Amino acid sequence: MNLKALCEEAGLSLYDSELVSENGKKIYRIYVMKALDEKGQRAGVNLDDCARLSEILSPIFDVEPPVSGEYFLEVSSPGLERKLSKIEHFAKSIGELVKITTSEKEKIGAKIISVKDENIILENLENQEKTTINFNDIKKARTFVEW
Repeated sequence: MNLKALCEEAGLSLYDSELVSENGKKIYRIYVMKALDEKGQRAGVNLDDCARLSEILSPIFDVEPPVSGEYFLEVSSPGLERKLSKIEHFAKSIGELVKITTSEKEKIGAKIISVKDENIILENLENQEKTTINFNDIKKARTFVEW
């Protein structure tokens, strides 16, 4: 089973998946995004998108469960402000604002300009200088929205 291909079949892009335990119940959570349009804008994921993907996945998961034992399937958008824990997350967030804490505990507020191999090119929000940070030097990162 190729989860990425199944998401694309529903017109969505796989962002991440996780298995969590909440209130004693196992939840297999799949986060999806919409692809960028021709203007480079990303439309939001709506309830119909999540339901369509769930309808595609449910019969497949009945035959090939993604986890052992009883679980609940949840399909969701990762949200406007989301954790970036994989290099692919940064690539899917180009043009967005990000708060990064480095391994040396330095805090950076920047806009993601591009991603090349393991390097993330950023534009610093304070002085608009471009800087490059290696993915392995990032302790934690999340996107944020200025309201």
